[in-house]
Amino acid sequence: MFRPFCRRHLKPLVIMSFAAIAIQSAAPSRADVLLQGFYWDVPSYAAGSSSAPWWWDKLAGQANAFRLAGFTAVWLPPALKGAAGGYSDGYDPFDDYDLGSKTQMGTTTTRYGTREQLERCCAMMRANGLNVYADIVDNHRSGDDGYYNFHYLDAYGNANSGRFQKGQYDFHPNVPQDSNVPAGSGEASFGRDLAPINGASHWVYNGLEAAGDWQTKALDLQGYRLDDVLGISTDWLLPFLNYGAMAGKFAVGEYYDSNLSNVSYWVSTSMQGRSSAFDFPLRSQLKQMCNSPSSFNMANLDHAGLAGSDPYHAVTFVENHDTDRSEPITQNKMLAYAYILTSEGYPSVFYKDYSTDSGCYGLQTPINNLVWIHEKLASGSTLQRYKNNLAFVYERQGGSHLLVGLNNNTGYGYNLTCATGFGANVHLHDYTGHAADVTTDGGGNVTLALPAAVSGNGYVCYAPAGVSGGFTVSGVATTQEYAGAQDLDIKPADNTAQIQVCRVWVASGSPVTGALFYDTASWTSSTDIKLELDNPAGTAVATKTYLSGTAQGATITATAPSNGWYTFKIRSDSTPTANPKPAYWLRATYKSTLN
Repeated sequence: MFRPFCRRHLKPLVIMSFAAIAIQSAAPSRADVLLQGFYWDVPSYAAGSSSAPWWWDKLAGQANAFRLAGFTAVWLPPALKGAAGGYSDGYDPFDDYDLGSKTQMGTTTTRYGTREQLERCCAMMRANGLNVYADIVDNHRSGDDGYYNFHYLDAYGNANSGRFQKGQYDFHPNVPQDSNVPAGSGEASFGRDLAPINGASHWVYNGLEAAGDWQTKALDLQGYRLDDVLGISTDWLLPFLNYGAMAGKFAVGEYYDSNLSNVSYWVSTSMQGRSSAFDFPLRSQLKQMCNSPSSFNMANLDHAGLAGSDPYHAVTFVENHDTDRSEPITQNKMLAYAYILTSEGYPSVFYKDYSTDSGCYGLQTPINNLVWIHEKLASGSTLQRYKNNLAFVYERQGGSHLLVGLNNNTGYGYNLTCATGFGANVHLHDYTGHAADVTTDGGGNVTLALPAAVSGNGYVCYAPAGVSGGFTVSGVATTQEYAGAQDLDIKPADNTAQIQVCRVWVASGSPVTGALFYDTASWTSSTDIKLELDNPAGTAVATKTYLSGTAQGATITATAPSNGWYTFKIRSDSTPTANPKPAYWLRATYKSTLN
């Protein structure tokens, strides 16, 4: 808790010295910065904003700029079709196998676009070297018939035929509450409450695992934001994160609680360190610091929140889509960003804070500066150098060291002298541009003049002079899997027509490879499947015929002579009555464009 104090009896400039106290971190910090790539009610063509681009296309078009600014990962909004169709922000998920490819809930697209646009967005993120995190909403489902029955379309548009349909006894309170739900009987209701543990025959348990595996492969995900983990049994969530394609990938849970003990227990004990957590305890302190500066004790920032005790599992943030609406930071916000982008933990930047789009807060320039400082200068454990109710100074011990000073007084600057680890007579530069360069004395001490926190700019970041350079793009190819089956969203192979499996957006000069896996049950010697790859003009550039004895995963490959959409098509021949439309799995590997 903060200690209130009165500022009117304090002099505007104070020079003091303070003994250094070493506090070692639990784990090394992450050299990464996450961008939350959305906010509530982003402009949407599907929701009536006819002039707005599809959100997946808008994000894709900024992927290169995000990486060049220093971001290393982007958290996408929930991708599943919601009960509100094109008006849904995604937190009312309906169908686990509809990413914007089935015409249900009044629309084919989601609020953000089609499955094809989403896959292109993910591929362009990967081409720019960005990791892609999906928002996974597995606490609840919405859009039932009023009696807990969820029915979905299949690949042909047939009703009540889609995969992973659900019924009455797949939900609480129709079955008992699952074990080890953190919120227990106080769980908030955001829809029909899924019961993966106590639901009938583990239908939900297994179905959610299979759907998560499918979405991970379809989008080539590197991690997950887990929605509302207070309402989800850790007896299911932990195995889920270790299942199939999810195993080993990054995860961060929305444990919406400012009680540090509760958050720490969930991370270390309930989830056995498998998932990180958003640092709500720290965010509570940052909100007080910014919104109520005259009553906040800056010393409380010393190893505050989850980042102060377990930085490896802490995802720090200033604002997100929920807090921006319900409990926003209304002033001095850059002071909070200065803290999370120079401290330990994995910092997350909110799109609406960052972007210069209409309706956003336009903090891009100062945030870019702090992202650069985070990636170039801030590493290693933290040594507290000075603290009182007015100011806080700390030093990052990695590399050449970074000395950060924070003052949240909007009326006055603050002068202080403290020890440093830079050594004697070292020239230090403030990489924020808020203060003049300084030089340590013969004992390695330094005198700082912290600026007043006007517009939240009461911070400095000192390191040895001469560090420069930007960020480079070192992108990778993406591998996205397309499963064709009658009960999914892509049709199975067919004797009577050539089926379009997918289109992929490929960069000029990149090889495009398709690896085919298929169901050969009951095949005869005359049964086959033909796979074709067409260029943007519609001309076949690679084909292959697959027989029952062809090795599973055999490939076709072509090199793209120009940027554009390349299309995979499939057709079967002489399939048996017992398997007239064989299911298949196509793994497409390619490198997308940068923008």
